[in-house]
Amino acid sequence: MKTRIISGLVMAPLLIVLYLGGWWLWAVALIIAIMGLQEFYNGWKNIDVHPSREIGLIMTVFLFVTAVPYGLGMKGSVPRFYENMMVICIWLFIAVAAGLIYGWKIDKRGPYDAVATVTGLVYIPFFTYHMVLIDMTDYSLFIWIVVIAAFGSDIFAYFTGYFLGKHKMAPVLSPKKTIEGAVGGLIGSSVLSWVFGLVFMKDMAIVCLVLGLVGGAAGMAGDLTASAFKRKMGIKDYGKLIPGHGGIMDRFDSVIFVAPVVYYAICAMTGILEV
Repeated sequence: MKTRIISGLVMAPLLIVLYLGGWWLWAVALIIAIMGLQEFYNGWKNIDVHPSREIGLIMTVFLFVTAVPYGLGMKGSVPRFYENMMVICIWLFIAVAAGLIYGWKIDKRGPYDAVATVTGLVYIPFFTYHMVLIDMTDYSLFIWIVVIAAFGSDIFAYFTGYFLGKHKMAPVLSPKKTIEGAVGGLIGSSVLSWVFGLVFMKDMAIVCLVLGLVGGAAGMAGDLTASAFKRKMGIKDYGKLIPGHGGIMDRFDSVIFVAPVVYYAICAMTGILEV
C-alpha cells in the first residue's frame, strides 16, 4: 500500500498539466497514447502475436496531429461536432484498413497480428484522444471529471475493498476486486465529482455527480478490460515505469475508458452541437 501511495504522489504533477490544458495536455496525452500502445503491443509478444509497431506509431501521431489546425486551447475555434466525427471516421477507416493490410503477408504473419494491431489503435490512441477533444470544448473543465472519476473510483474501491471487501466481483480477471469495493468506488467517484462541481461549476454540480457515477463505472470497466488482456497475454503488468503501479497502461487503463464517456456526454448535453 505504501508503494502505491508514494507512486500516486509522484504522479501528482500531472494535475498541473490538466490545469494548463492546450498544448501541454495534447503532448502528455500523445505520450500516454504512444507509450501505452507500445506496452500493449509488447504484451502480445508473450503469446507469439506480433502487431505492427510502425503502423501503430504513425497512426497515433496522425490522429493527434488532426487536432492542431483547430488551435489547441482556443475555445472559440473549436470545430463543430460533425467535423470532429468526420475526421475521426476517416482516421478509423485508415487505421483499420492499414492494420488489415498488414495481415496480407500470410507467409510471415497470422490473422492475430493484424487484429492486435487494429485493437491496440482503437483501444489506446483513439480512446486517449478524447481527452484532447474534451479540452477543445467550451466545457474543458470536465477534463477534471475524467481524472476524478477514474482515480477516485480506483482509490475508494481499493480502500473500501481492503477494509470491507468480502464478495469477489471478478475472481478470474482480478481476484482482489470485491463488490463492496466497487460500490465504494462508485460512491467515492460520484461524491468527489459532485464536490468539484459545487466548487468550480455550481450550475452543473448534479451533472458532475452523474458523470462521476457513470465515469466511475467506465473506469472499472477499463481496469477489468486491461486485466482481461493481461491474463490472456500471461503477464502481471504492462511495464515497470511506475513503482507499485506497473506501466502506463496499468495506471491509465481506467482514464482512457472514462474520457470518451465524458466527451460524448458533453456532446449530448450541448444538444448537438458545437463541441
